[in-house]
Amino acid sequence: MRFFSLFFVFLLTPSLLLAEGAAKAPSLETTPLKLPVTNAILTSWIVAIIFLVCFRLLVGKAKVIPNRAQAVVETIVVSLRDLFEPIVGKKAMPWTFPVLITLFFFILIQNWTGLLPGVGTVGWGEGTSFFSTHVETPLVRPPTSDFNGTIALALFSFGAWLILVLKYAGPKALIHEWFGNKSDRKELPAALYWSFSIIFLCVGVIEVVSVLIRPVTLSVRLFGNVFGGESLLHATSYAVPFYFLELLVGFVQALVFTLLSAVYVGLICNHGDEGEEHAH
Repeated sequence: MRFFSLFFVFLLTPSLLLAEGAAKAPSLETTPLKLPVTNAILTSWIVAIIFLVCFRLLVGKAKVIPNRAQAVVETIVVSLRDLFEPIVGKKAMPWTFPVLITLFFFILIQNWTGLLPGVGTVGWGEGTSFFSTHVETPLVRPPTSDFNGTIALALFSFGAWLILVLKYAGPKALIHEWFGNKSDRKELPAALYWSFSIIFLCVGVIEVVSVLIRPVTLSVRLFGNVFGGESLLHATSYAVPFYFLELLVGFVQALVFTLLSAVYVGLICNHGDEGEEHAH
């Protein structure tokens, strides 16, 4: 249930975070709340809803003895869980995994949306035909090739990170991770220990800056790769080698985005698990 709830959150997030007039995503209509609905957002809604419906129809009601479709889905989910659990830690995994798996599938599907015929190439504009490969206003467009969409995903990831860290580690652990003196006070002279405290304080300031720019790095990395791939496909008229290359790139970028989100959580929340393992 968490997976489906988060998926619907992703349907709404881009509309709430859309920057007006950016990334060549012209508004197709205006909602009652005066929020612009762009071609990229419209594509994300359609694709995500189709995925959710197909997923439910494919798996149906979960059974103790799974059918073939359920077995395939369970294999994928278990493989991702085994990949993320050592990074995140067992303590934070129950709430973090639904976020990570939703991020992965949402980004993967939206990345592959750009490979569908007509996406980004069907539209209108001055001096172009309706089915031209270079249209001024595409009717539908890959959401992750729109900078607004990747910013929305990065901010969602950042917000989830903050909530999970405060829930499983707490503000004290977060502040200590950034500014705390990591040296052993018993093994160092007092003067040297307090000197290290000043150094760790300065390092903490740099660490806070690096944390604050994570949404920027996450969004730019995803946008650059997907937008570049979309442009390459349009320029080469969907040449077969580049088409299959973009299949791989779409998968890798979804995995990288999700792995980085997992690492950010694990850097803070996984310390407790390590302490418990050493205690045993």
